[in-house]
Amino acid sequence: MADLRSPVARVRGLGSARDGTHHWWLQRVTAVALVPLVIWFAVSLLRFAPEGQAAVRAWIASPVTMVMLILAIAVGLWHAALGMQVVVEDYVHAKGWRIGLDMAMKFIAVIGSLAAIVAIFRIAFGG
Repeated sequence: MADLRSPVARVRGLGSARDGTHHWWLQRVTAVALVPLVIWFAVSLLRFAPEGQAAVRAWIASPVTMVMLILAIAVGLWHAALGMQVVVEDYVHAKGWRIGLDMAMKFIAVIGSLAAIVAIFRIAFGG
């Protein structure tokens, strides 16, 4: 049977991957979350950098600092992966490459986050 809906009705509310609005909101939320995290990180670095390595290690060992650093890195990598996903969807036309690159970007974001967490713990607790 023929679909009697107009072309607009068939695609209304559906992005190219059927979740365009969700992706758009995630990218905006991560961008807004990064603003205070990056400002906090930059101010903290400017404050502690002249004091030397021991002061920076003590600063990183603080539980609040550890959580903030992990959040900054994880949110930053998530935001980057969301942005790269849009670039790949727009410019890579082969479906296999698109899926492979999307998986690779998510893998890199997860591995990068885990590596950052390990590095923060090693710095904080000696190692």
